[in-house]
This record gives sequence, structure tokens and C-alpha cells, in this order.
Amino acid sequence: MARSRTSGQGRPKGVPNKLNADLRALILGALEDAGGRDYLTQQAMQNPGAFLTLVGKVLPSQMVGDEQQPVVVSFEWAPTQQAAPEPTFAEGTEGFEVQRVAAE
Repeated sequence: MARSRTSGQGRPKGVPNKLNADLRALILGALEDAGGRDYLTQQAMQNPGAFLTLVGKVLPSQMVGDEQQPVVVSFEWAPTQQAAPEPTFAEGTEGFEVQRVAAE
């Protein structure tokens, strides 16, 4: 394949895009000005959806362990809530219907 007169004039392989580096520095500077870690903690409480989207973007897409320190994922079900006790009835109320109201 013939080389054109502009072949090889691009960014060398492995050199990061300057725009991406500048944008990252700008975002990190704004985060520091807004309060850094405290600000992110506040956003996690006030806007959990947006915060978790951010977390999903910065976490690695694959987790790899090695033989000495394998990756371990622990999963446990939350304890179940006990059912409400059956109602007790006062004397003389036989024959009345009991209606359950869903808790809010």
C-alpha cells in the first residue's frame, strides 16, 4: 500500500489526547472548588441516581484477582420483616369484618 504525503503525521500511538487531559483537569479543578470529597458525599445523599451513574463510569469494567488475592463477592439477603400479628377482638364484636390497610 502506498503512503500518502500525510502518512504518519498524526498523534503517536500511546500519547493521550490533549483535549481529554485538559477536560479531565478542568472537571477535577471544579470538583475541588465545590468541596471535593464532602461535595461528592452530599451529592450521593441528595442525588443518588446521578451519583451512582458517576460511580459506574469510574469503576473498572472488569475485576481481576490473582492466585494470592482472588476477587471475592459476598452476597446476603436482607433479613425479612416479620408479618403483622393477627388482630385480637374485643368481646361482642363477633361477625364484624376486618379490613387490612396497607402501610405507607
